[in-house]
Amino acid sequence: MNSEESTRYSDLEKNLVVKLENPTSDGIVREHVASHIVDWDGLEDPARPVNWPKKRKWLNVTSIAFLTFLTPLASSAVAPAEALVIESFHITSLSMASFVVSIYLVGFAVGPLVLGPLSEIYGRLRIYQACNAVFIVWNIACAVAPNIGSLLAFRLFAGIAGSCPLTLGAGSIADLFIPEERGAAMSIYSTGPLMGPVVGPIAGGYLAEVAGWRWIFWVISMAGGAVFAFSLVFQTESYEPVLLQRRVDQLRKATGDMTLRSKLAQNISARDNFIRSIVRPTKMLFLSPIVAIFSLYLGIIYGYLYLLFTTITSVFHTTYRFSQGAAGLTFLGIGVGSLVGLLIFGTISDRILIYLTKRNNGVREPEFRMPPLIPGSLFIPLGLFWYGWSAEKHLHWMMPIIGTGWVGFGMLATFLPIQTYLVDAFSEHAASVTASATVVRSLIGAFLPLAGPAMYARLGLGWGNSMLGFIALAMLPLPVVFY
Repeated sequence: MNSEESTRYSDLEKNLVVKLENPTSDGIVREHVASHIVDWDGLEDPARPVNWPKKRKWLNVTSIAFLTFLTPLASSAVAPAEALVIESFHITSLSMASFVVSIYLVGFAVGPLVLGPLSEIYGRLRIYQACNAVFIVWNIACAVAPNIGSLLAFRLFAGIAGSCPLTLGAGSIADLFIPEERGAAMSIYSTGPLMGPVVGPIAGGYLAEVAGWRWIFWVISMAGGAVFAFSLVFQTESYEPVLLQRRVDQLRKATGDMTLRSKLAQNISARDNFIRSIVRPTKMLFLSPIVAIFSLYLGIIYGYLYLLFTTITSVFHTTYRFSQGAAGLTFLGIGVGSLVGLLIFGTISDRILIYLTKRNNGVREPEFRMPPLIPGSLFIPLGLFWYGWSAEKHLHWMMPIIGTGWVGFGMLATFLPIQTYLVDAFSEHAASVTASATVVRSLIGAFLPLAGPAMYARLGLGWGNSMLGFIALAMLPLPVVFY
């Protein structure tokens, strides 16, 4: 480097120091002049998302939580109206009725394969907002669908767009919070995939009864518009490589030095980065036993959830003579159980992590998220046995609802520790590992309900749900082994 060049970079470094001392500056970076590398100004740099003010972090979490609640809600909202949908299109197949719900989850399985990689190139925010807009468009299309084929196609595309918050949400939380603070944010985020599908049938049942099934999609579109407006105002980009690259672009423009580059930049083309990002979730799924096993575990739990969604309405409609709207209210059992699980396990998750870290001489391990999973997962088989046999024996209608409440409690107790563990274990690629888990659970959630009517017809509610409970019992040793 000649003396003139050295002087120019010295001046640039001084200017950057002035900017660092200027509290109004939003470009708080440190440039390693000799190597032309732009980096954050230390771990405590306030421009890093983990150092943002709490209000800014939680506005981002709130926006993501709204989305993560709405798009799973859309998956099950039409479940109580399945009979009305196939009747309006003159369809008689019960499997086709279940597929109206399941096809949306196929979209949940396809979307993460593309959306996760795109977010690691263009950032989280652009993908969130683009998918939200597309989600609204396809739900409007569902509301005006002229036949069953178009409805299924529109539901598939809506599901692909709706998979965005499920794919990126855990990565966004990893962007915003250090591991010791993630438990509360992850508990709120994890509630969406469980509570959204619970609230959906409650609202959908009454909407279909009062205004017709098409109004379910109109209301979802309106809610999507409200969430979209909120995100436009309050949500900001949180992915560090993209934020640091923006600073590089500003410095290049200011100095004319095109050799400056981000410390977080990868020395590959955007195309190669995209391909690598697409391959990464697949490699994680097939080459990491932990990712594969826990993704399968989540998939089985999610499959049970949607199996209940597609069968509970008919159980209470035929066995207990509930109306369409009242049958939707029976999903409150799962909802209340999930909320209680959220309050308990969301509260203790970070406390257990901090306690075990202190006992481990200050060394934090991702496995410290596992202890709540060990007792919590017992409640899923308990709830399935309770629900199945109380409905089989035609006990008071409150008894099977209590059973589904235990199922909801167990699902939250399972979902939250596994999701948080995977994010802590693979923080650098949180979006990719979440994509792997989302693909597996969505595929199982899409196709397991299709077997529900035949299974219950052959085995009955008692032994049918007992079989599911025995499978859940077989999964119990997993958290003990990995812990």
